[in-house]
Amino acid sequence: MIYTAEINVMPLKELLDPQGKAVVSGLKNLGINEAKDVRIGKHITIQIEADTEKLANEKVETACKKLLSNQVMEYYEFQLTASSKQ
Repeated sequence: MIYTAEINVMPLKELLDPQGKAVVSGLKNLGINEAKDVRIGKHITIQIEADTEKLANEKVETACKKLLSNQVMEYYEFQLTASSKQ
């Protein structure tokens, strides 16, 4: 079966996000003063083939831990759904 993982990787809340601070500054330059905090991250979509949802979950978890995120500076979360695409 094919599963689709929608993964979000974000900087840890305890760490400064220089990209987010730059965007807040840019928004203020545009006259959008209501934006108080911006966090910049990554959104990744993976289609993965696995026999069970549990195996697909394990594969995505491994990819997130070992490749897609830097766990010292980032956290990740994902949703896994069965896909009708083959």
